Amino acid sequence: MSSVLAVIGGSGIYDLPGLQDVQTHEINTPYGTPSAPVVTGSLNGQRLAFLARHGVGHVLAPHEINSRANICALKKLGATSVVSLSAVGSMREDIAPGHVVIVDQYIDLTKHRRSTFFDDGIAAHVSFAEPVCPALADALGSAAEAAGAPKVHHGGTYVCMEGPQFSTRAESLLYRSWSVSVIGMTAMPEAKLAREAELPYATLAMATDYDCWHESEESVTVEAVLGVLRANAELAKRCVAEIATRLPDPAKSIAAGALRHAVITQPQSIAPSVRSRLDWLLGHTPT
Repeated sequence: MSSVLAVIGGSGIYDLPGLQDVQTHEINTPYGTPSAPVVTGSLNGQRLAFLARHGVGHVLAPHEINSRANICALKKLGATSVVSLSAVGSMREDIAPGHVVIVDQYIDLTKHRRSTFFDDGIAAHVSFAEPVCPALADALGSAAEAAGAPKVHHGGTYVCMEGPQFSTRAESLLYRSWSVSVIGMTAMPEAKLAREAELPYATLAMATDYDCWHESEESVTVEAVLGVLRANAELAKRCVAEIATRLPDPAKSIAAGALRHAVITQPQSIAPSVRSRLDWLLGHTPT
């Protein structure tokens, strides 16, 4: 099976120019509709699927994003790897606005989001100790350097807050004490769901500001973020063009076979309606 790179565009990234043989797909999923129609095509010989995380025109706040529908739709369209493009706040002095972080860990502080495909009649537990595919992350880091990123930080922890408000200063200082690298609002539960879907996943985190911990800088505002977002969006699109030429084999990823032995529910106890709901995911996996 040929590989298909799924790209999820965050704030400021609502399309992917340069695609050839473009098609637009309205996908129905058991979890509702994705954030936006999925656009597929080819870039530098690589098949791609692009999804705007916040919808066309940025109509969805972070807590409104239907990550289950997004990941399901991408998987149903044949995605074999997922690259997330995300705007973030920097939590370290050396990660300046405009810098890129290739995240390797996450802390999930979200509170009200559906974070698994396995509920309502079925239970499963996938390994998530290493949430990012190392091979995909390495390729993404190389792509960012080739695309001309001012600075690429290889590795770092992304703390995901609920939002949509930015942090209080007390919260920001607390997260700093945890030695995190960046803060954002959208990586969770997206990364968890990608692992359940056995999709290699990596985040290109693009710093737009210093959050509000940095007392010598102004507190983060949308106006300040937007200027950096525009520059980051162009960089992100160049990164996608670069990683399209160096995508690692998804079959060798730590995400491959993540569901093997993960389903705990006894087969005879899985209702037909549950099997039907998860056929897109478990149709090839023994339970």
